[in-house]
Amino acid sequence: MGGLTGKQKLGWAVIAVVVLLWSLFPVASILMTSFKTQAGLFERQFLPPEWTLENYTAILTPGGDAADLFVPALRNSIGICLIATFVAVVLATLAAYAIARLDFRGKRVILNTALAVSVFPVISIVTPLFNLWRTIGLYDTWLGLIIPYLSLTLPISIWTLAAFFRQIPWELEQAAQVDGATPFQAFRKTVVPLAAPGVFTTAIIAFFIAWNDFVYGISLTSTTAARPVPAALAFFTGASQFEEPTGAIAAAAVIVTIPVVIIVLLFQRRIVSGLTQGAVKG
Repeated sequence: MGGLTGKQKLGWAVIAVVVLLWSLFPVASILMTSFKTQAGLFERQFLPPEWTLENYTAILTPGGDAADLFVPALRNSIGICLIATFVAVVLATLAAYAIARLDFRGKRVILNTALAVSVFPVISIVTPLFNLWRTIGLYDTWLGLIIPYLSLTLPISIWTLAAFFRQIPWELEQAAQVDGATPFQAFRKTVVPLAAPGVFTTAIIAFFIAWNDFVYGISLTSTTAARPVPAALAFFTGASQFEEPTGAIAAAAVIVTIPVVIIVLLFQRRIVSGLTQGAVKG
């Protein structure tokens, strides 16, 4: 903003603050709701009239109905999403490298197919996938969710990493091979370190996509053996049939959001570096 006047800078600052407040208000509202009592939920005020931790103790204390749903679901989400992210990034790295570096027929078709898969409505394939998984024994298992999660994370990972690999000078790889390195050694020791910011950024994006999935989680599981957090929240119940578990759901949403916030805060420089490098055409 070096060429902007003082009024223009002030205007952009005001716009940025308004957008930030607009974006964070729902998050702050959920946070405040998680500290409200059941009676306080009916009060029309932003801050809790009476602060309490009962919603957090309800979903974290062993033996409670909410805790029996939430704790196993949190463990399932962490494990399934980490495995799905790792597999997606490894496969996408190899596929994106081949697309960016090798000249073969059908390369554009592969990229377009990956893009088509990423925008394909998930709900339309849940029913046949449900029937298939029940037949072959993958229903309500970690593997039964990891495989569909790859359909969400792999296409965007291939597209993102292909853009990064195109920015890496081909001459560096050729120089490594001239010095005696095999193609795989040149790829591992020259290309991968340079593409590390892109790989890291892609992994975070893929993890977030898998972490937020609800349709697969609710449709392909039936017990706490593999049910992830977004699906588990749908099974929360109140103390009676007339009581909505709003506070418990808000507390669970806050806890689920904490790992995402921590990852972004710890690795925000890598994320920004990866996104900007992928956007600059070298």
